[in-house]
Amino acid sequence: MMTLQIYSPEETLVETTVESVTLPGVLGSFQVLKGHAALISALEKGTVRYVSGGETHTLEIASGFVKVEDDEIAVCVEK
Repeated sequence: MMTLQIYSPEETLVETTVESVTLPGVLGSFQVLKGHAALISALEKGTVRYVSGGETHTLEIASGFVKVEDDEIAVCVEK
């Protein structure tokens, strides 16, 4: 399992454990799975999709950044 935290300037939007996360990177969509290499990436307008407890959830964003390290995913977004 991985931990996912999604923040906007106003509030915490998501704090949960996940099996996977798909993010709208500026060079194209990409997926993060357990054991993913560390990275920092800019995000563009699109949909963040994450699977938690076997259910798929979505969140529309305008832009943002993501940091992945040690199965922890921290996402800062504008909605």
